[in-house]
Amino acid sequence: MTRRLVTTNEAARHPFRRALPPPPAAAVKRSDDDLKLFLLSFGAFFTCFYTMIA
Repeated sequence: MTRRLVTTNEAARHPFRRALPPPPAAAVKRSDDDLKLFLLSFGAFFTCFYTMIA
């Protein structure tokens, strides 16, 4: 077999991936939504757990 396992040609990508639009620029920008959600969840869990013990 003389075929290469990894194709480096950009035209050899999957047709479905070529049909997708480029990602929006807003998706690249980082936000602190994940951190806010984590802190809110942690606070809610800590409050519920603490009220069960007290």
